[in-house]
Amino acid sequence: MVNKQRRHRATADRRAMRLAVAAMGFLPLAAHASLFTGDTLDKVADVMAWVVICVVPIIGIAVFWIVHVLPEKIAHKRHHPQTAAIQTLCLLSLVFGGLLWPIAWLWAYTKPIGYKLAYGTEKGEHYFDEQAERARAGELAPEELEALRHELDVLSKRGPLPPHLARLREAAATANVPRAERPDLAERITPQA
Repeated sequence: MVNKQRRHRATADRRAMRLAVAAMGFLPLAAHASLFTGDTLDKVADVMAWVVICVVPIIGIAVFWIVHVLPEKIAHKRHHPQTAAIQTLCLLSLVFGGLLWPIAWLWAYTKPIGYKLAYGTEKGEHYFDEQAERARAGELAPEELEALRHELDVLSKRGPLPPHLARLREAAATANVPRAERPDLAERITPQA
């Protein structure tokens, strides 16, 4: 039994020795800090220093700006009626180092319930302007046109519409009427200064 243990220990020692020798074979003979030497190393270090001093801050500022403008772009895409306020909060967030940015992000994704109660819609005026452009170009699907009519009708029940929305409502009401029986649609939708 003792003999068997000695043979087992000797075998383990030989394996450990082989592993150590193999590991030493992978170690480098001499360590080098860089693959460049002399003047080339100085030139590479100078170029890297200028990149770090000049280019990295510009890229950092650009990324910081792009990220801080995202809530404004999201609000505009979702036709949020308070896009201008979200834009202001994004700019204030830039001044305060990004502390207000999460609030702007959440605000861009929320539905303005109080706004709908007060004004009858969750959409900003730029939504109706975009829909007027699409109607002028003939790109509105019948379902979209019907939804636009309904929303404008709801808004008109709450009070008088601004002139450009009133023209859009009239044009939307006659959009499915044959062309011979209605005035030119493009003239009625076009906002007048």
